[in-house]
Amino acid sequence: MTEKEKLIIYLSNFEISIKKQEGLIKLLGDRNIEELLSSDIENFSKDELQKIRLNYNKQKLDEYIKNIINSGIKILTIFSKEYPKSLLNLPDRPLILFAKGDLGLLNGRCLAMVGTRMASNYGKMITEKFAKKLAQSGFVIVSGLCYGIDSISHKNTLIVGGKTIAVIGSGLNHIYPAVNNSLAKDISENGLLLSEYPPSFEPKRYTFPRRNRIIAGLSQGVLITEAGLKSGTVHTKEYALEYGKDIFAVPGNITNSKSELPNHLIKIGQANCVTSPDDIIEFYGLQPQVTSNKSISLNFEEKMILDLLENEERTFEYLAEKSKIPTNILNSYLTTLEIRGLIKRLPAQTYAVI
Repeated sequence: MTEKEKLIIYLSNFEISIKKQEGLIKLLGDRNIEELLSSDIENFSKDELQKIRLNYNKQKLDEYIKNIINSGIKILTIFSKEYPKSLLNLPDRPLILFAKGDLGLLNGRCLAMVGTRMASNYGKMITEKFAKKLAQSGFVIVSGLCYGIDSISHKNTLIVGGKTIAVIGSGLNHIYPAVNNSLAKDISENGLLLSEYPPSFEPKRYTFPRRNRIIAGLSQGVLITEAGLKSGTVHTKEYALEYGKDIFAVPGNITNSKSELPNHLIKIGQANCVTSPDDIIEFYGLQPQVTSNKSISLNFEEKMILDLLENEERTFEYLAEKSKIPTNILNSYLTTLEIRGLIKRLPAQTYAVI
């Protein structure tokens, strides 16, 4: 490991701007870190200089790096060959990334899926549908491991054996929210966990908007399934626009505040309107994958139920009225379809296709 890489790792423990860190790296030249820190350094406050000078210890830094690597965490700096090419030329690129999992995914066909933390039943259903189909079609699904759309995207990608990258706003040893610890473990084993913050770093208010630039930067496009106008998703959208990424949005009910952002972006022409995963698949010139559900043998009544659920969630009463199937038999069919993984049961006796 070079002295420049060690300097980047050391500086990642301080809340110093990327611009200032880059200045120190340039100033380092062929010297070692001790020589750099004992020299005259401009553009730093007295407090900043005092912190980085007093806390430096070569032996402790080497031990710190060794412990991180021994814990199974990989360290990528802008000088590493594994550092993602999609981030390298961004104006605000992270100088360092800590990773657990398959680094090869960083250069895959990445697509971000983002949105509200408080998804409606419609948002959940749409996100599940898009995540599964897009993952099956070869996209690496990128999201932020938060509640709502993020978690739904990651989970459903893994359900179909797809690959996903979770970019988090905390250190890899401090998963937030804690309820997603199990999901994070699954992702580290079957996908990739990624952070620009040191392993033990606790999340702060500013770290989540900042990590959104990495989500947008890694991805060819950003899909917004459900989000309000004041959602943190707006940050990801802004980064995507700045970086020249494709933006996709799923339209929703105009009376639902959680569909305000995608509806607005479609209206003003900042997002491509998509109503099916195939829209995105075909946008990139790929062939839609035929789902296994179509090869499953169904009787007439089961096919009728699936047809009624094709475009949106329906109540039991609606299905009974439209299908004319006796309620006791309908209930049996719904249970069978649920067990076979073709539909799911939602609150208030409501059903939707998977």
